[in-house]
Amino acid sequence: MHRIFPHPKIPDPAHIKGVRTVATVEFAKGMLVLLAGVGAFSMRHKDIWGVAESFLEFFHVNPHHRFAGFFIDLVYRVSDIRLWKIAVVAAVYVVLRFIEAYGLWYIRPWAEWLAIASGSLYIPFEIADLLRRPDWIRLLVVAVNVGIVLYMLMLRLEAAKKRHAANI
Repeated sequence: MHRIFPHPKIPDPAHIKGVRTVATVEFAKGMLVLLAGVGAFSMRHKDIWGVAESFLEFFHVNPHHRFAGFFIDLVYRVSDIRLWKIAVVAAVYVVLRFIEAYGLWYIRPWAEWLAIASGSLYIPFEIADLLRRPDWIRLLVVAVNVGIVLYMLMLRLEAAKKRHAANI
């Protein structure tokens, strides 16, 4: 059977375990954005103020609290066009995460390169966000993504070194 992307022979179980762990993280990120996108998109044509009020009431949030003001401002700025734009960006992000997760799960070198490229794109924005509003969650996000990029880069460099040694 001919494969478009031949499966590399990787005898190292630690490599497989590490890459599949990253695949699981990427899949989880895609699922999180998918669920958030479906939730946001399902609110189109609904009484957005009623939904916002119910949300704040359910969580017993004081409407005069800073968080509530931020939330109400966000709800006020949401429009049908804006929801479509968010949905398109979320869909592209989710497809990219799922393709990357699939490739990583099956130990494809192209997916390791994709993880390096896509992860590297987000890191500057995540660091800027961390510097603007430092907290443990943002620090964790930066640390995980930097760790993933460095791990994938290490794997690709090791593979290149092995190919080079085999050609000598």
